[in-house]
Amino acid sequence: MIDRRCAYLTMDDIRDFVTDADLSFEPMRSLGWSVDMVSWRDPAVDWNLYDAVYICTPWDYPEDPDAFFDVLERIDSSRALLVNSLDLVNWNLEKTYLRDLESRGATIVPSLWLENYDRSAVVGAFDTFESDRLVIKPVVGANAVDTFVLDAPLASEVNDRLASTFAGRACVVQPFVANIQVEGEYSLFFLAGEYSHAIRKVPESGDFRVQEEHGADILPVEAPARLIEEATDVVALVEPQPVYVRADFVRDNDDYLLMELELIEPSLYLRTNAGAPERFARAFDAHVRKADTQ
Repeated sequence: MIDRRCAYLTMDDIRDFVTDADLSFEPMRSLGWSVDMVSWRDPAVDWNLYDAVYICTPWDYPEDPDAFFDVLERIDSSRALLVNSLDLVNWNLEKTYLRDLESRGATIVPSLWLENYDRSAVVGAFDTFESDRLVIKPVVGANAVDTFVLDAPLASEVNDRLASTFAGRACVVQPFVANIQVEGEYSLFFLAGEYSHAIRKVPESGDFRVQEEHGADILPVEAPARLIEEATDVVALVEPQPVYVRADFVRDNDDYLLMELELIEPSLYLRTNAGAPERFARAFDAHVRKADTQ
């Protein structure tokens, strides 16, 4: 019996992106949920009509993060339960959450945090990180938009473009981990705190971007036991515990370095693991029903 209604938050037009959230529709339905795909930009939505809202695929939110957060606040003020929670979203919205995780014991890619673009700081980072290649990206961003790989020495025309791109925007500078172009990036998925499945994202030859929209290969994998253990420890550092999370790692020699811990709108790559859609639905349903009793 369908007795609950859920909105999957998405974009006005998602045709240029790859998504498989629809694979969870039937498992959700079997647990009593009807699902609507709803654009976060639609001002006419009455969130009180829903029991829960899943932050599914609103992948254009970095274009206007303030407006996006305003929508989430309206959802949070309605009768609908926002999943993941607003507190987690607020914390995860800026990549500075990685500093918090590092202070709690996580091993992240070494990072230099800048409130504004600073040429001298970027140039100095080549020496600080003992690397002749760097990555710079916005503190609020997604899908590798405005992400640049920099080679030493920093050319004046590149500096001019960076100064324009990051004018008034906080950014983070990191050493370029070359193995991402060879082995790629590991993504491990956790549902209700339990490890679910993993993929390896391998960029096109000569590229560094691991999103499939940029041509990367998505490979289902059995993650190494040590990586699962490390990812489990990282997820345990998050409070409150998320219903869903994607942990991204890159291997640098013998170390796995955390690149992202995505709690807002990660693609869960449900198509890469036969049991993943059902595990997601069960985790989601259990979370909402538990919240109803509190």
